[in-house]
Amino acid sequence: MGVLIGDFMNSRQAIFLLAVFGALAVALVSLYVLGGQQSQMQDGKVSVVATFYPLAYMTREIGGDHVSVRVLIPYNTEVHSWQPSVSDMIALTNAELIVLNGAGLEPWFNEKVLPSLNLSRTVVLDTTEGLELLALGEGEPEAYEHDHGGEYDPHTWISPYMAGKQAERIYSALVEVDPSHSEYYKARWDTLKAKLDSLDARYQQELANKSRSEIIVSHGAYGYLCSRYGFEQRSVIGLTADKQPSVQELRALVDFMVEHNISVLYVDPAYSPSYINTLKGELESQTGMAVKILKLYLALGPVDGKDYLDQLASNLENLKSGLLAG
Repeated sequence: MGVLIGDFMNSRQAIFLLAVFGALAVALVSLYVLGGQQSQMQDGKVSVVATFYPLAYMTREIGGDHVSVRVLIPYNTEVHSWQPSVSDMIALTNAELIVLNGAGLEPWFNEKVLPSLNLSRTVVLDTTEGLELLALGEGEPEAYEHDHGGEYDPHTWISPYMAGKQAERIYSALVEVDPSHSEYYKARWDTLKAKLDSLDARYQQELANKSRSEIIVSHGAYGYLCSRYGFEQRSVIGLTADKQPSVQELRALVDFMVEHNISVLYVDPAYSPSYINTLKGELESQTGMAVKILKLYLALGPVDGKDYLDQLASNLENLKSGLLAG
């Protein structure tokens, strides 16, 4: 009889312990799911995930002390082929605001991230939605095939004019998520807008008297600059950032540069491909002229001690060297 009672008590204890462990498991899962919300509230800042550097820069400039911004794609890395990790997915799921470039730059988002979001507590902002976008290849006289994987050119942020449109959408989204600090965001947005407007005006004024109408670039990412400020780009590899040019493509470009007496090559310093030096050497051997390699930033991260706006300003100075040359 004592054994039966002991067994009964042990079974009751086991059931009790299972119930306790079950409750703890449920609590832990709940804490995991709600962890993002709780972490958002503990410092009073809006939790923002921006896909890459230019959007994070704009968000921080507007959000200031009231935002906590995580950047998904590492600085100065190839953005087109990047894929989110498990920790990235968790950060996205827990964010109050997700800031995307759109225009096909983040093809993984709709398939991998969007289905897992609770859209009642996460605002998803596509900063180029509704903007007038360029079709792939616009800005180049001989458009490449659609080798970029989308319909539109996504490199809007390189143009201060288009960047201003994107930043305005970020400002509106922050006010939507955190209306209690709307005046703070408005003041900071006004400051950023003034800087971008001033830079846009400088581009228009200082490139108005161009003596040339084309530039040679390694990566055809500057279509929005071309469209806004009235010149064209001829690229070595089109819009595919990791493509290697063929011998025939390099030869055709050399012939074009010789024919048009072009002696400036543009490259982003974070991506300085070896074929640019090959192109430079071939040009110099054929023409005897000194060929300059100038920086034209893609602005995918701080580089050369320059932040996002510094890089856009430097792009203008270097474009002047190529487009205003006699």
